[in-house]
Amino acid sequence: MTTETTGSGDIARTLELMWGLGERPTRGPKPGLTLDAIVNKAIAVADAEGLAAVSMRRIANELGTGTMSLYRYVPGKAELLDLMLDKVSDPGDWETAPDQEEPGWRESLEEMARGYLTLYQEHPWLLRINQARTVLGPSTVRSLDAALYTLRDMLLTDPEKISVIISVQSLVAGVARMAADAEEAAEQTGLSHADFWGAQEPFLDVAMESGRFPLVAALSEDTFTQEFDHLAFGVQHLLAGLEALMRAREAAGWQNPDTTSGQDRD
Repeated sequence: MTTETTGSGDIARTLELMWGLGERPTRGPKPGLTLDAIVNKAIAVADAEGLAAVSMRRIANELGTGTMSLYRYVPGKAELLDLMLDKVSDPGDWETAPDQEEPGWRESLEEMARGYLTLYQEHPWLLRINQARTVLGPSTVRSLDAALYTLRDMLLTDPEKISVIISVQSLVAGVARMAADAEEAAEQTGLSHADFWGAQEPFLDVAMESGRFPLVAALSEDTFTQEFDHLAFGVQHLLAGLEALMRAREAAGWQNPDTTSGQDRD
């Protein structure tokens, strides 16, 4: 369940702050206080305690300043949230070094999936945010540019490239959310996973012996083992499907309509 929504604040002001176009405060705030320090502290609080712990008052206290000082830098929590999202979206130094061979698209997409997983593991609060309307700051755009660079040699239209990125990200987010939800449930109830499922076992044994659920009863004992890597399975078969598509398009001499549609125009 999402708890916050992106783009719900003053979008123009948020973009000014993200792209460094807004005026800097000249009076009042604590010396040494910066927008970066505010955003970094908000991220640290969210990482440690969850998004609900982030408030303008809390961040001000963490930084040893008054709440009104923060408002000189950022209008409110909604804008702060968008700044936090853009900050953690920075893909880092993704360019291949000159002395290294460029990885193929398959290896690059596998690395993309691992990168998304790491992002969600380091910042689990991201899974609680409705990002349907992401405010596009420099780190977010740079992340998209890096992802598109990964797909540059694939026989895909531009909308298909975006679809691939969404598919990989959604797959990773789904698996990461499942793990985060399980951990949260254990913390909130004080009941371990083993105890929770163990409590249901006697009732399920009776249900399985009734003959009413033959397919479920026939599942192997290791069906729901935590050892199975759902993410690796999903990513590998997503890539296998893309690889089959690439082979079919290459054999058909496919040309990208996004790059050829204007060739016959005067």
